[in-house]
Amino acid sequence: MSDLKLFEDLIALAQTGSFVRAAERRHVTHPAFGRRIKALEAWAGAPLVERNRIPVSLTPQGEALLKTATQVVEQMGQVRHRIRSSGSEA
Repeated sequence: MSDLKLFEDLIALAQTGSFVRAAERRHVTHPAFGRRIKALEAWAGAPLVERNRIPVSLTPQGEALLKTATQVVEQMGQVRHRIRSSGSEA
């Protein structure tokens, strides 16, 4: 599930354009959030964020990963909802 959290972090960063605001949204400290994005970049093997711009923007690789991350997070939420709903019927 940690990869899913990193995907959610990327989504928050893309939506806010700010490491500080994204960290607040994700309920983590700014330094911890930065480390999580660095971990995602290490996992991806490429820079995902243009840090020298305000607001922060994603690189082309970051944009590509964002599309997939958004789909994965949405699908996992749907599956979790279906599982929880079917579990309450049993």
